[in-house]
Amino acid sequence: MRIGSGGGKKGTSELPSTRRSDLLCKKTPQQICNRLQTTQHKCPLISKSSRTTKLWHLNIQVFSLLPSSAISPSKQEEEDYEDVPINKTWVLSPKVYESDVTLILNKLLQGYDNKLRPDIGVRPTVIETAVYVNSIGPVDPINMEYTIDIFFAQTWYDSRLKFNSSMKLLMLNSNMVGKIWIPDTFFRNSRKSDAHWITTPNRLLRLWSNGRVMYTLRLTINAECYLKLHNFPMDEHSCPLEFSSYGYPRNEIMYRWQRRAVEVADQRYWRLYQFAFVGMRNTTDVAHTQSGEYVIMTIFFDLSRRMGYFTIQTYIPCSMIVVLSWVSFWINKDAVPARTSLGITTVLTMTTLSTISRKSLPKVSYITAMDLFVSVCFIFTFAALMEYGTLHYFTSNRQSKKTKASTNTQQRAPSMVNIRPGTSLLQMNNIVPYHEDDEYAYDCLDGKDCASFFCCFDDCRSGAWRENRMHVRVSKIDSYSRIFFPTAFGLFNLVYWIGYLYL
Repeated sequence: MRIGSGGGKKGTSELPSTRRSDLLCKKTPQQICNRLQTTQHKCPLISKSSRTTKLWHLNIQVFSLLPSSAISPSKQEEEDYEDVPINKTWVLSPKVYESDVTLILNKLLQGYDNKLRPDIGVRPTVIETAVYVNSIGPVDPINMEYTIDIFFAQTWYDSRLKFNSSMKLLMLNSNMVGKIWIPDTFFRNSRKSDAHWITTPNRLLRLWSNGRVMYTLRLTINAECYLKLHNFPMDEHSCPLEFSSYGYPRNEIMYRWQRRAVEVADQRYWRLYQFAFVGMRNTTDVAHTQSGEYVIMTIFFDLSRRMGYFTIQTYIPCSMIVVLSWVSFWINKDAVPARTSLGITTVLTMTTLSTISRKSLPKVSYITAMDLFVSVCFIFTFAALMEYGTLHYFTSNRQSKKTKASTNTQQRAPSMVNIRPGTSLLQMNNIVPYHEDDEYAYDCLDGKDCASFFCCFDDCRSGAWRENRMHVRVSKIDSYSRIFFPTAFGLFNLVYWIGYLYL
């Protein structure tokens, strides 16, 4: 049985048999009936017979319309999409929820004055606060400030925003923020604060049916942190973050911490660099000003400085320069250029290191722990240079005095021997028995007694030597320095590290 086979009809018969069968399979029974009526066939669903008979006759007509190729599912997925709009009407939900929320908000904002705080003239508005720390750092010791990225949440009750509905919570975006009253909270120790506006303002507003309001926003704050650098670089600090109301005193607005007031994110991605996060604590104080008493909420972030950078950049180089200055004690005292250049080089290097170490610090007037260490290292290198200067002075002074004494002897005691009459005279000096030059046999200074505490000449031991005096040999100064300098520097390090790390 073929329907619509006439030449002038534009119906189902003009389509390919396979496509026509697929279209009929996708139709609902009522749509098939409409198609049958269009093609001048009576639809079984129109008759008033029983439901079973109608469905049976409908199936007979439908299958009579379909070719044999339509019974087997041999068509691919690339079929027409004529029924897509019909299917969409089945999944669209009515706009009852959207209109309900709109009516609630319009009713709440009707006559609402966002310039007045909740319960004005009745009781103070209680605001519960919470902070989620996204990241901290870096800390700038030069400007004495640190950077912190937080999510700041405030919760309060506004009786004007109560509503009756099956929905207990409305989640709204930032467009609603400017239409209701918001606390005038500001951060007291911030130097610069930025709110995030990309891609939209990072603000959230939630409204409960009982009038509870929660307002959160994301902030990046550069806050002041006064660093006490007496123990630098072994110092610990507590950097505060203070906030309060700007215009409402304590009798108007009361701040409280929520149960989980402060939480932190994963610390592996924080940019603290030189510092380690130790812990945090929150407090509540009251500030007394001329305009009234204000509640101040404070969060303290405890930070401890890591010494790795300063150990590599300052402590180890300074210690190595000091040890390098001791090399001159093993160089011959007559090698004046070698010992002088080594001493001057170490002193200049210590001067450069001390200047570099101060660049990472603010210009404070007190002495830090690093300043003490660098200064002591500079003293040790300078003392090593002065040790050779002292040794060279006394040894050169002794040699000049010996030369002068031998010249005077030659001038005072010449002897003339007349070998043979009529011959030439041969001038000869007195022959003095040869004595091996004793390195430690020195003359007393200008023949005077050794009256000072340090007697530096060996011959003063007899006659001019006085009791209870210390005897020091000039040539032995290098030997004494080889022991004294390392021992003194080791004791200084022991006292220094124990005092600053454990006391």
